[in-house]
Amino acid sequence: MRKLIAFDDDTFDKLKQLTRDRMATFQELADEAFADLLKKHGIPIDLKDALRKSVRLTAEPERKRNRPKPGRKSKP
Repeated sequence: MRKLIAFDDDTFDKLKQLTRDRMATFQELADEAFADLLKKHGIPIDLKDALRKSVRLTAEPERKRNRPKPGRKSKP
């Protein structure tokens, strides 16, 4: 899917320089930036990330239930 994104001249010049410095394409920079943004907001990037997040969410309630309450001793 193609979308049009506008940059001011200074920002675009810096992005072009970064692509040259890293020997990468503008698309690679954009992919990395959007992947970081999705990760920051907790949105899975691909199926593998979605499955990992799902497993973590289902495992958390079990850990909380199995944890002893503070101040109480477990029965022998």
